[in-house]
Parts: sequence; C-alpha cells; structure tokens
Amino acid sequence: MKRSILKLSLILGVGLSALSSTGCTTQGPYFGPLLFPIPVSPYYMDNKEDEFHVHERYDRAPILPPIPPGAPHVALDPPSDDEVMRALERARPVEGGLPFLHEVQRNNVRITKEKIADYIDPPRVMPLVGPVQLHHAHYKCTVYYTEVKRIGWPIPHTLRDEDTREVIYIDHNHLHRVGNVQEDLPGPVGPTQQSPL
Repeated sequence: MKRSILKLSLILGVGLSALSSTGCTTQGPYFGPLLFPIPVSPYYMDNKEDEFHVHERYDRAPILPPIPPGAPHVALDPPSDDEVMRALERARPVEGGLPFLHEVQRNNVRITKEKIADYIDPPRVMPLVGPVQLHHAHYKCTVYYTEVKRIGWPIPHTLRDEDTREVIYIDHNHLHRVGNVQEDLPGPVGPTQQSPL
C-alpha cells in the first residue's frame, strides 16, 4: 500500500512539474480571460503588410549626389504600376467586399503616365541632413479599366462599366546634396568665378 501511494505521489509530482514548466500556465503572453487565444482577422495582418510595403518602397526620400553645374536636372523614374494601383486603391478601395453579396473588380487595366512638373527648390539646410536641394517631380497617371460589380442581394445582378477612368496625381520628391550654401564661397551653388579683392 505504501509503495502504491509513493508511486502515485511520484507520478503526480512529475506531472505537475511537467505542466508547470511547459509555459502553458505561467509563462508566455497573456491571451485574455481564461488564457484562450483571441482570433484576429487576416484583414489587419494584410493592412500591416501593405503599410510596411509602402513605407519600404515609396515613403522614403533618397539623398542623391549634387547636380553638376550646367548639367540638366532630370527626375527619377516615373511611378511604378504598383505605386499607381496602390494610390488608386487608397482613393477608391475595392478590397474587403462581401463575397456573394457585393464584390467589385478591376479588369483590363491600362495605365498612362505623364510628367507635368519637374523643378528644384533653392538650397537650404535641413536638420539631420545638411545643405540640400529638394527636387520635385509631379506625375499625372490615368488608369483605364473595366469595373465589374457583382451584387448578390436582394436580386443577383452584375454591373459592368467598360470605360472607367481615374486620374491619380503622384509626387516624387528627392533630395540633392549641395556643396556650399553661402553665396560668397565658390562651389556648385555659389559663384564659380573668384571675386576681385
């Protein structure tokens, strides 16, 4: 009898120590009442991934070398198709419809891009960057597509607009370093000739 009680207490002790060391009850994140995980919609995960994608590719302003004197200033590449479609999605969202009740699609997409402005601001000193010139490039992007709306309630029907057109304006700004910002010093910004004494 004593051996069976000793075996049983040993098994219970090992079992309790195993449960307490797994992290299921005492360690790890707190998931709410009764330690049940709270389900999170994939919508929020997709939003965070999109925010990171836009920040990584489009929200940063690069600092380029100085523009040589007399050289033409040309803007960076025009906006990519991905950037145009993301801007259109922010303006007129089609994601997140209700399946079989209300869905919107964009089909046969064509994008035209034209530069409408390209200019450089005068030099100035920006904190944490130094003396720079801000280079502006403005683009007008026209998106042509077929918009298909599928509505499932109360009467299922499909609306198709063959000639949908949206105009998106995208600004591309980047910085150029500047040599000397003061007017009396020679350099790419100041006068190139030596002033007489």
